[in-house]
Amino acid sequence: MSLAAEGHGNTAVALDHVGVAARELAPLLAQYQRLGFDLSPLAQQSGRRTPEGQVELFGSGNRCAFFRHGYVELIGILDPALYPNAVDQFVARYAGLHIAAFAMADEQANLARLRAGGLAIPGVAYLERPVEAGGPIARFARLPFPDAPEGRVQLIRHLTPDLVWQPRWMQHANKVEALESLVLVSAKPAETAARFSRLTGLPVEPDPAGGFVLALPGQAGAAGPEAPVLRTSVRLLPPEALERVLPGVVAPTLPFMAGMVLRTSDGNAAARAVLAGLPVRELPDGALLVPPELAGGAALMFAP
Repeated sequence: MSLAAEGHGNTAVALDHVGVAARELAPLLAQYQRLGFDLSPLAQQSGRRTPEGQVELFGSGNRCAFFRHGYVELIGILDPALYPNAVDQFVARYAGLHIAAFAMADEQANLARLRAGGLAIPGVAYLERPVEAGGPIARFARLPFPDAPEGRVQLIRHLTPDLVWQPRWMQHANKVEALESLVLVSAKPAETAARFSRLTGLPVEPDPAGGFVLALPGQAGAAGPEAPVLRTSVRLLPPEALERVLPGVVAPTLPFMAGMVLRTSDGNAAARAVLAGLPVRELPDGALLVPPELAGGAALMFAP
């Protein structure tokens, strides 16, 4: 049965992926490989700048860490002579997390909901990239929130999920199996929460640290072909809550996508071994916090 048939047709269902942006991709990739991630092959992106436009080669490219549920995209500029796909704007603010994508089941139903709510969305934005050099083309349907100050905040449906979630590049030494949460700091968390709620079609709730949390219900297969039903979330916090949630992390500017929570399959045993010798903070609940300077500007919390 499809996700749409199960009643999730016009809302988001899961946190699909987050994206870390850097001007130079190679150093970012090296950092994540040092942290125990197995990355997909390098892929240069293509797409349409407008729904009616022609598909063109973009200057941006990525490699990704795919998990059983969700993934982390590492994106940079491969060819500065081509359209940069907003990566240049992202890194002008700061190097780090700038993309939050939510899985959806039906792009047309969500487009109709968003337009009915008054958002001027021109149509479905399509993106494509080869999964590897000379390989098949992965395709995606996207609905970005227009001009969101928090970054690229969007709904996404993978049109070719089996091409991107391939077991051959999902064998992570750190045993991460799921992207579980994104932490975002805003000077106006109520306004940010309203935007995220409007995009996803889901309500927000008070966060115990302050601000709000957007909880996504989860759905089998929503963020990967083998994804289980997993409740994921985005925490939308005021600046004073950042130290309590991600100790030692300082916002370079606001709004700021500060960090992500990654769930491991073995209680962090493998991650602890991989991270040995690095200045990682162990939290009282057994989580391991990698500081932003070791992960391209994004704090990584490995959750047991």
